[in-house]
Amino acid sequence: MLLVVSGDVRQQNFNESGAAIMERQTARRTPSSVTQMPEFPPACVNLAKELTARCRARALQLTDDEILSITQDLESVIENLCDYIGRVPTSALGSNAYTDGAVKALSVRGFLEDDMLTNAVNSMPNRKYFHDSNMPRLVEFLQGMYHESDEFGGHLFSSLPEVSEYIEPLYDALFCPLTNQVMTDPVLTESGVTYERRAIEEHFERFADSSENVICPVTKMPLQSKTLMNNASLKSVIAEWTMRNEAMRIRIARTALSLSSTEAMVLEAIHELKSLAKLRGKNREQMHKIGVTRLLARLLDNHNVQIRHSALELLCFLVEDEEGKDIIGKTKAIARTIKLLSTNGTDERHAAISFLLELSKSQLLLEDIGSTAGSILILTTMRINDSDDPIAAQKAGEVLKNLEKCSKNIKYMAESGYLEPLQSHLVEGSEEMQMEMVGYLAELIQEQELTIDINGSTSGVLIKMVHSCNTVARKAALDVLVQLSSHRPNSKTLVEAGVVPVMVEELFIRKVDDEPLSYKAMAAAVLANVVESGIDPDNTVVNKEGHVLTSKYSIYNFVHMLKCFMPDELNLSIIRVLLALTAHAKALAAVVSVVRENHRGHSIVELMSSWTEALGVASTRLLITLSAHMGHTIAERLCKTQGQPRRLVRSIFRAGRAAITERHAAAVTLLSRLPYRNVSLNLALVQEGAVPAILRGIEEMGSGAARMTTSRHAAPYMEGLVGTLVRLTATLYNPDVLKAAMDHDFASVLTALLAGAAGSGEVQRLAAVGLENLSYHSIKLSRPPPPPEDEPRPKKMTILKRLKDARVHNHSSSKNPPLNVCPVHRGVCTPATTFCLLEAGAVEGLLACLENDDARVVDAALGALCTLVDDRVDVEKAVVALAGQGAARRVLAALRQHRGNSLWHRCFSVVEKLLVHGDDVCVREVTGDRMLPTALVSAFHRGDANAKQAAESILRRLHKMPDYSATYMSVEF
Repeated sequence: MLLVVSGDVRQQNFNESGAAIMERQTARRTPSSVTQMPEFPPACVNLAKELTARCRARALQLTDDEILSITQDLESVIENLCDYIGRVPTSALGSNAYTDGAVKALSVRGFLEDDMLTNAVNSMPNRKYFHDSNMPRLVEFLQGMYHESDEFGGHLFSSLPEVSEYIEPLYDALFCPLTNQVMTDPVLTESGVTYERRAIEEHFERFADSSENVICPVTKMPLQSKTLMNNASLKSVIAEWTMRNEAMRIRIARTALSLSSTEAMVLEAIHELKSLAKLRGKNREQMHKIGVTRLLARLLDNHNVQIRHSALELLCFLVEDEEGKDIIGKTKAIARTIKLLSTNGTDERHAAISFLLELSKSQLLLEDIGSTAGSILILTTMRINDSDDPIAAQKAGEVLKNLEKCSKNIKYMAESGYLEPLQSHLVEGSEEMQMEMVGYLAELIQEQELTIDINGSTSGVLIKMVHSCNTVARKAALDVLVQLSSHRPNSKTLVEAGVVPVMVEELFIRKVDDEPLSYKAMAAAVLANVVESGIDPDNTVVNKEGHVLTSKYSIYNFVHMLKCFMPDELNLSIIRVLLALTAHAKALAAVVSVVRENHRGHSIVELMSSWTEALGVASTRLLITLSAHMGHTIAERLCKTQGQPRRLVRSIFRAGRAAITERHAAAVTLLSRLPYRNVSLNLALVQEGAVPAILRGIEEMGSGAARMTTSRHAAPYMEGLVGTLVRLTATLYNPDVLKAAMDHDFASVLTALLAGAAGSGEVQRLAAVGLENLSYHSIKLSRPPPPPEDEPRPKKMTILKRLKDARVHNHSSSKNPPLNVCPVHRGVCTPATTFCLLEAGAVEGLLACLENDDARVVDAALGALCTLVDDRVDVEKAVVALAGQGAARRVLAALRQHRGNSLWHRCFSVVEKLLVHGDDVCVREVTGDRMLPTALVSAFHRGDANAKQAAESILRRLHKMPDYSATYMSVEF
């Protein structure tokens, strides 16, 4: 026992219990010669104590030489003890319990830990010990083990546990004699032998049904009692050895990981650490302390799939405590794990998501996980695509649920299209949380232009916040509602949540001191977005009294709010509301009535000139919509608004110098839509120089100027220019307008537009309408040729007088060539002065328009041609001119292709003139058409009065109907 005690100077509690066990178990088996053991070890112990006391007493007074001397003495003491233990004969020990205890004591001191040294100890079955004091260190040992399978000390190791067992050996006292395994619950029997409780109880059960005495398996002595006593001392020794052995195994595995010489070494080390981590938390704590956790984080970048997978599984155990999570947070493990979520291997992906799930349980790592590039996006994708991998989808959902505890992650989720957390926190969160979520919503929608579909609960919370007295909350809620309502699918949800009455109240009723008008502007914007989305305004209630959006109450208040001094944003939103409501008949009638009664048209006209282009365009478009119902009123207000016609003309000039914008197109479209016969507006345009500006714009569009024709507003702009020019042809009775038309040769300009190269079918239609208006005045403007002067009676003249008169006559005849007399108008015609279609060459273009697929273009062309066969002109000469250019064929073709009362009437008028005044060839061509009778009958059956009358007239000439104007004589028989 002195041997064991001598090795336990610094760990008294452990070795006292171990000594007690050794004493009890070896008392019966140790020879008597042990008691005669020399007293040398106690002397060494006493010397060591004396040296230690000297160091403690004079710690501050010792010189370097004295310290060196004491250190050398202590080393000599330790060497003497080791030498003495090595000289103990094994025959004197009957059991190696003492030796095991001594070796254990020395290993505690650290003599076997670094250099793997031990003294001679008896070899036992299945036990391995170092016999060579010159063994290599652990790193060199592990390298040799995995690379060359070297044998050290005559032993070959195939696994890391064997190495740790070799370094931290097992002792016979720790093994159960029955199971040959280390005991976990050692108990003493009556014979004094220690067994594993379960094993000895099973041994006793064999004698339960037998009359034989129970025999001790080791001593073979009969036992009088089956009573078992807990061997607490040995149990504590086993526990202490187990802890020490596991610590050694962890250090060995850690060294193997740091070496990473081969993939097999790394995998076995991870496997060893995993088994130890599962045993107890103490092992995980030691792994954290010696850097195992950090090493594993680096292995997540390893090219070997098995190593990455095994490292992830081990990390899942190590991060169960906060210390492990804290260590991982200081590494790049999170970013590496996020990459592994996209791997093709199912097992590796599952291990990665499980590791991330464990990390997400730490409040400190939530922001790190969420801010890692691609983490939220990958997790949301895994959650959504649950059919591809249900297990990963479920765990991804759990990770996202944990990440919601950090408010920033909710924003990241919304950016990735996962909006449920944001909406749920907005609905269920505290007031502070709601404010934060509303701020996130506004930021996401404005900065990233996200399209968000909201639910009814979220809408209700936002609408409730608008009623709040908190100014910041009101503004934030209105900002979000403006953006959300711009997404049309949200409009129905917002309407059902009651957004319309709240916004109407904000506009018409609610007044808060010192609150800016921008709040009303935002409320109007929400209302405009909702109305434009296509809701039914006739059934959308705006207040408790039951008024709806289309009621006169609502329209009046909207129109009344339009003022030039109000913010442009507010005016724009209100005009958008009115413009959207005018798409409904009831609302359009109400708007027309209110605008006409309250003279609010002046405000709308003034807003056309706003510096804000969107407001100017919206105001112009509202006037365009109303022009069909109150065009003269709008035209008069345009003229009465100071400077407005001039601004419109300047807009046309400005369009010629820059790219065409929507504002330019809207301005000329309004001018072309207002009633053509409004003399005040036409005269104002002529006086402001609109005609040169219009002609310049048409010329540039016709020439194909890149800056103009490439704009998406080029087509409506061109149509507006032509329409504005054509409107002037409706008031040629005004001398100023007539002079402008003559000076700028309107007939030639419109004839050129019939070709269609510079515009669409609408341009051709408008050109034909303008030519019809011009041609209507040709008969009045065409002046007859001057009659020949009556020759006076010849008088006697001298030769000198005759020569002088002859010279003057020749000079005047060369100066005034003979005038061209138009056969149709029976006078002198020119395109510029009389607008004659024949002189302008417009007939061919008009006949070509009859082949157009657009019935409106055909109808307009026929209207212009009908002016040539009017009763006021020489119809016979006109028919000859038309027939010479194939008019009959083209008119009949148009009659076959198109239907319509106006078109029927005009076609039949031309056909009748061809039948009456045409030659035989023309008549045969008309009567030979097979479709003409069918068209006549169809018009006679279904046409209006004018169409029926024209059809009936032709049918009589074709003898298909009786001529009621003929006189019949009665004959009596």
